[in-house]
Amino acid sequence: MTLVRWRPFRELYNLQDDFSRMFEGFFDRGTRQSEDGGVWMPATDIQETKDDVVVSVELPGMKKDEIKVTVQDNILTIRGEKKQEKEEKDINYHRIERSYGSFIRSLSLPTSVKADQIKASYDNGVLRVELPKAEEVKPKEIPIAVNGK
Repeated sequence: MTLVRWRPFRELYNLQDDFSRMFEGFFDRGTRQSEDGGVWMPATDIQETKDDVVVSVELPGMKKDEIKVTVQDNILTIRGEKKQEKEEKDINYHRIERSYGSFIRSLSLPTSVKADQIKASYDNGVLRVELPKAEEVKPKEIPIAVNGK
């Protein structure tokens, strides 16, 4: 009979490896290029201030003309396509990690906005969309009268 050394944590390490393989690619937020150069999802932040909703989207390497921004029925839609640079025939790539392809992000806005006053700017690979809140959704302070005054 052969004795086998018992390692209580070995099973936990194996379990961790199994979970890592199972969820590989799930938590990368869809920013990897698909094999056919398909859809990718740029990182997006949404903030709300007293007067505005501000959406920031990372779109490195894109030109302003490759990005379209629309608002309809309280949904902000940002779409575009990031094209891959031409591959040279005499170059062997060892790794390609940058994302390419078309994307579309449709974001439900947390409050009503003034569609005619929306501003969008693009600087250093970051698209910033400022959406002013509609007046009826801004908080208004109500004065309190004391003894009918």
